[in-house]
Amino acid sequence: MSGVQLLEVAEDHDGQRLDRWMRKIFPHLSQVRIEKMCRKGEIRVDGGRVKASTRVESGQSVRVPPISDAEEKPRGERAMNITKADAEMIQACVIYKDDDIIAINKPAGLAVQGGSKQTKHLDGLSEALKFGYDAKPKLVHRLDKDTSGVMLLARNGKAAAGLAKAFQSRETRKIYWAAVAGCPTPNLGTIKFGLVKAAGHGPNQAGEKMICIHPREVEHHKGAKHATTDYMVLEDVGKRASWLAMVPITGRTHQLRAHIAELGSPIVGDGKYGTNAQTNDGDGWGAQLGGDISRKLHLHARSLTLTHPITKNKLHLTAELPDHMQKTWDMFNWQTKYAPVDPFEDMK
Repeated sequence: MSGVQLLEVAEDHDGQRLDRWMRKIFPHLSQVRIEKMCRKGEIRVDGGRVKASTRVESGQSVRVPPISDAEEKPRGERAMNITKADAEMIQACVIYKDDDIIAINKPAGLAVQGGSKQTKHLDGLSEALKFGYDAKPKLVHRLDKDTSGVMLLARNGKAAAGLAKAFQSRETRKIYWAAVAGCPTPNLGTIKFGLVKAAGHGPNQAGEKMICIHPREVEHHKGAKHATTDYMVLEDVGKRASWLAMVPITGRTHQLRAHIAELGSPIVGDGKYGTNAQTNDGDGWGAQLGGDISRKLHLHARSLTLTHPITKNKLHLTAELPDHMQKTWDMFNWQTKYAPVDPFEDMK
């Protein structure tokens, strides 16, 4: 039986119905059970009462009441076998640990939570991150499966509540690094395109993606939301490829990927928003560079700055690039040791 949980809505769940969001996290919860918890006020979003049909937004904090083990864990997760190699791998990802929180450098390709097609994920592997505690650390925010970088886990309820509040109120500062095809112009800017979800053509809307629209048109598109991203070109290679730093001011689904692709410079390896071509056909580059450059997504949560939820000390956490991105950096002779900690310092 779990205790009360405070869970942050991930970017890729923005705009989803609450009941569907709950069933993705707790697959064995019935619709009747979810609706009953909503009626009794046991499930709350940002502290307020909600209906099962309420749409949740990225960054919101959802209060979930105690859930029994049978309800909380899908059958696949209960049977998940953490091998010695799995445990050593996830423990090697730890970049910071104290009595209240753990920070890891999440590997690219590792899902945060389980699903019908996910047999290995961070939530299950976190059993190997107890380090002497009785309970495994709790997830308090998310990264997409193919995005690497800094992720926090809370080791107790008080820390979980404090971190959830910090992410919800945007008191944390996240800086992402990416390699993109082409070179955005100007070299420093703020992207303010609104975003609206377009359904995919596959089963259950598979292949859905975010479409950019002019800020003035957001109010005229159902489901559209304002979104803001700061970006800066740190290095470029003859305008064919660039190293970007990006800060998501808002936290919409696929915001960084959609925004930078709209400028004609998709993130390397992002076929969803940039196609798998290697050329610029006049309306922007494809998302592949060719040659020995990896076809994996080149998006990394480089750093996270926050106030510790318990000690109130300021923390600045940094994650090294994954191997496939480091190889690209080496090929272009991009030197991470010379990169500013926060290139947007003067823009704050």
